[in-house]
Amino acid sequence: MNDQQLMENMLLLEKGVCDLYLHGTIEAYSDDVRGSFATALNSSLSMQDEIYSKMSERGWYKNDQAEQDKVSQMKQQFS
Repeated sequence: MNDQQLMENMLLLEKGVCDLYLHGTIEAYSDDVRGSFATALNSSLSMQDEIYSKMSERGWYKNDQAEQDKVSQMKQQFS
């Protein structure tokens, strides 16, 4: 397994953790539990962003810019 594959796996795992913490936050039965999940979610989102940034720096995760006309079409569609 090379570095890129390891980073891809880390990113996928972190996204999964974020999903679990999000659902925990939504379903929490008390403010204390909700706060704990929300704190963990924010921490995981930060880690996910850091992994993404490192991958992007190395050219391993590329995002294409949306075409402006497509963005405008979507805005009109949902206005």
